Parts: sequence; C-alpha cells; structure tokens
Amino acid sequence: MKIINRKFHRDYREIEKYEAGIVLTGAEVKSIRAGGLRIDDAFVRIMDGGIFLINADIPIYKFARNDTYESKRSRKLLLHKKELLKLKVKMASGGLTLAPVSCYNKGPHIKL
Repeated sequence: MKIINRKFHRDYREIEKYEAGIVLTGAEVKSIRAGGLRIDDAFVRIMDGGIFLINADIPIYKFARNDTYESKRSRKLLLHKKELLKLKVKMASGGLTLAPVSCYNKGPHIKL
C-alpha cells in the first residue's frame, strides 16, 4: 500500500525528507490499508510540543462501530526528538512549509 500526494510536487519544492509514524486508532489503520486516505490537502504543523498532521482525510471504516468519528481530526506524528528540534529551528526561520509526500506500510506500521 502506498498513497501519494500528487499535489506536492506541483505546489512545493522538496528540501528535506523525514519519515514519521502516525498515532491512529485501529479502525483508521484498517481504513488506510483499504486505500482510504487522502493527503492532497494535508499539511504538518508544530504545536503544543509535538508535530501534527492536519486536514488528512481518513474516511470511517465500514465495519467500525463509532458514531462520533471525525475523518479530518489532527493526528500526532512520531519523530525522534533530534528531528523535531531540528524542524522547530528551521520553521522558526520562516518561509518553509511541512507537507506529506506519501503514506506507506513499513512492516506492521504506517509511515508518512
């Protein structure tokens, strides 16, 4: 499974690439593995001492029993502390945008 952000190379220029894990619920993992992730309008923001994926759309898994599901909620990304501090310094200098390029499986984990 590999989901690509087709708007990325049209709208942005890639300077550096990072690999991050995503904090997800079980139903979200199943939905992504079924191909139900849209990251075309998503972006990444550093806030509250962490890094978050904003505006990524994961539709509800058809067999999930959750009535209060938000498909576009903010999801925490998992990076090493050194990488997060490096990104904070670069973002403070201004003029940069963090955006997801692709989402894929790496063993049992889903990476961005």
